[in-house]
Amino acid sequence: MKVTQLECLCLILLHLLHTAGSERFEVLGPTDSIVAVAGDDIILPCYLKPNISAEDMTVDWLNLDFLDSRVFRYQNHRIIREDQILFYSGRTSLFEEELWRGNTSLKLTRVQGTDEGHYKCFIQSKSWYDDFTVQVLVKAVGSKPVVSIEGHREGGMGLLCESEGWHPEPELVWLNSKGVHLSAGPPEIHRDLDGFYTVKQHVIVQETDTNHFTCRVQQSRINEKMETEIHLPNKLTRNLDDLCNQNYELCEHKYYLTENRDVLRKEKEILTSQLDFETIRRHAVDVTLDPDTAHCKLILSDDRKQVRHGELDQVLSDNGKRFTNWSCVLGNEGFSGKFYYEVKVEGKTEWTLGVVIQSINRNESFIPIPNNGYWTVELKDGEYTAHADSPVTLLLREKPLKVGVFVDYEKCQVSFYNVEDRSHIYSFTDCSFTEKLYPFFNPGDSDSISLVVCPVDATD
Repeated sequence: MKVTQLECLCLILLHLLHTAGSERFEVLGPTDSIVAVAGDDIILPCYLKPNISAEDMTVDWLNLDFLDSRVFRYQNHRIIREDQILFYSGRTSLFEEELWRGNTSLKLTRVQGTDEGHYKCFIQSKSWYDDFTVQVLVKAVGSKPVVSIEGHREGGMGLLCESEGWHPEPELVWLNSKGVHLSAGPPEIHRDLDGFYTVKQHVIVQETDTNHFTCRVQQSRINEKMETEIHLPNKLTRNLDDLCNQNYELCEHKYYLTENRDVLRKEKEILTSQLDFETIRRHAVDVTLDPDTAHCKLILSDDRKQVRHGELDQVLSDNGKRFTNWSCVLGNEGFSGKFYYEVKVEGKTEWTLGVVIQSINRNESFIPIPNNGYWTVELKDGEYTAHADSPVTLLLREKPLKVGVFVDYEKCQVSFYNVEDRSHIYSFTDCSFTEKLYPFFNPGDSDSISLVVCPVDATD
C-alpha cells in the first residue's frame, strides 16, 4: 500500500502528541503541614500521578525559606551533593527503590530547629515538570526551668530563671502564689546553631505571706509549658540589715569580717589552685603535630611543634585523615588516662585549642561541641568562649600567653589553665569518652603568628 506524504505527516504528528501526552504528570503531596518532633526522623511525602517511573527524571527538594535553597537533588541516576545546604548533609535521602513507581518522598533524619520551613518537591522530565510545596513545623519541648537566687537587690531579692532546648521561641513569665504575673526585666533569648532557643529572665521579688514564686516557660503554638516553683525563707532579706540599723558598731564589724572572710577565701582558692596545677603538670606528654591531618592552608614547622595559617592552598594528598573544611590539625598521638600539654598563644588574636575523638568528621562543616566529639576553648574577636553544648563566654582576669590543657579520662574531665598565673580557665565535666583523645589545634586565619607546643617543666 502506498502512503502519501500527507498521511506520513499525520502519523508523525500523532506520534508526537502521544509522546507529549505520555510525559505529562502531576506532583502530589499532603495538604496539611507536617509537625516534626526534634530529634525524630520524618518523611516528606511526594509522588507522581500517574505512578510513572521517576528514575530518569530530576528530583529536587528545596527549602524556600533559604536563599541557597537546595536540600537534595537526584539527577542522571545519582545523588548530586554540590550546592546542598550544609546542615542537611548526611541527613537526607530518597527511597531510590521506589522511584520506578513515582515515589519521590524525602526522608529527613535527626530533625532540628533550623529544619522548619516550606519545602518544594520539584520533578522535571525531558519535556514536562511540576512541583508541590509542603510546610514543616518543628516542635521541641525544652528543659524544666532552673531557678537560682541572685541575692539582695534594691527593692527585694533577685531571682533568675533559665530554660533551654525550645522550638518555636518560648515565652517566660514569673507568677506569685496567686498566679498573678510579676513585673520582670526583659527576657534574654538565644538561638543555637541547631535552631533551638534558650530563654532566661531576671526578676526582683518582695516578701509575701507565702514567699512562693513560680517561673513558667510556655509555647502556645505547640501547647506546651514547663514550670518550677521556689520558696524563699521568711525575713531572708532583713536579718543582717536590721542588726546594722540597731547597732552601727556591729554593722561596721560585720563588714570588716565579711571583707576579711572574702580575702581569706580568695587566698585559699589561689593556693589550692596552684598546688593542684603543679600536680597536673606532672602528667605532661610529648605532643607533636600530625601533618597527615593538617588542612591545606596550615604551615607546620620542621619539628612539628608549631603551626600557623598561610595564604595559599598547598597541594597535599587526599589521605582521608585531613581536615578539608576547617583550618585544623591534630596531635600525632592519641591518649587516655591523665595527660597534659601546653601551647604558647602569645600575640595571637584567634585560636582554638582542646581535644577531640579520632572518629570526628573531617570532610564536612561541623559544630565543635562535646556532642560531636570536641572539647575546646576559643579566642575570637577579642572574646574567649568554651564550646560547650551551649556556648559559655569566659571572663578572664588576665589574657593567657600560654594555655595548658589537662584531661582526666577516668573522671571524664577536660580542663584549661592560664600557665602564667596558674589560674583555672574552664572545665568540661561529666564528659563521655569512648575513644582515645587527640590534641586539637586551630591557629585561626586572622594573624600569621604560630601556635607553639611548648615543653613542660613541672618545676618552673
